[in-house]
Amino acid sequence: MERTDPATETFLAHRNLLFTVAYEMLGSAADAEDVLQETWLRWAGVDLGAVRDQRAYLVRITTRQALSRLRTLGRRKESYVGPWLPAPLLTAPDVAEDVELADSVSMAMLLVLETLTPTERAVFVLREVFDLGYEEIAEAVDKSPAAVRQIAHRARSHVAARRPRGAVTPTETRNALNAFQRAAETGDIQGLLDILAPDVVFLGDGGGIKQAVPRPIVGADKVGRLLAVGLSKLSAMGSPLRPAQVNGYPALVLRVDGALDTVVALRIDDGLITGLYAVRNPEKLSHMERETALRR
Repeated sequence: MERTDPATETFLAHRNLLFTVAYEMLGSAADAEDVLQETWLRWAGVDLGAVRDQRAYLVRITTRQALSRLRTLGRRKESYVGPWLPAPLLTAPDVAEDVELADSVSMAMLLVLETLTPTERAVFVLREVFDLGYEEIAEAVDKSPAAVRQIAHRARSHVAARRPRGAVTPTETRNALNAFQRAAETGDIQGLLDILAPDVVFLGDGGGIKQAVPRPIVGADKVGRLLAVGLSKLSAMGSPLRPAQVNGYPALVLRVDGALDTVVALRIDDGLITGLYAVRNPEKLSHMERETALRR
């Protein structure tokens, strides 16, 4: 059996970490994969004998590539049609067992991270999620350790004011999804309304390619009416919603004629649904579709 070279072995050993760093910074699996490709091209040309800490070096390359791409994505989002949602990521059951990691890749948290500046986001992800030291982060973002400490404090306060209120267990999420599924299968809209928070927000992302609500829908009554119409259409089509593990939590997946059509993720606070996120943009679903096919 042919042995891989040391550069490839090291890269593959840290690939999952690098992908998660890039994905949490970008909210896009496809862009995270592109960043990893760029990281590999730079890593392949490095003199490994001169690298003291290979993991830190790889994280530094990935962070810098992701920061560059994040600034480009920011300009793209300004002209995006309708609400922008992160691309859903199919996650393994062991991610759900790591509560901190599941929370950090959840749809709700990724939307909170969208409100940070690119540098704040990089510092928050590296410090709060991966517990990197300030000196290591400083090298990755080209700032002094003192500046990184200040940025980390500012980002932490910003996120704390906007993140979901308290840890949500996969069981709570599953219970809410079960109610959603029952409503779809039986028309029991009242059962769904019972678990919608009064200020629940529904966001739909079609990217101008697929039909989706053009702006956020706010309030239990409005969201309930929207869901009643949508779920009755699903029932008429005979297209069942299926459970899946997405972004660290249970979610619902809709397939039409065998193709992935919609992924619905939830934000839950105090046992009630406060956010419903429906991703329909085919470009954002393509990575998850490929991952699903590989796992079959």
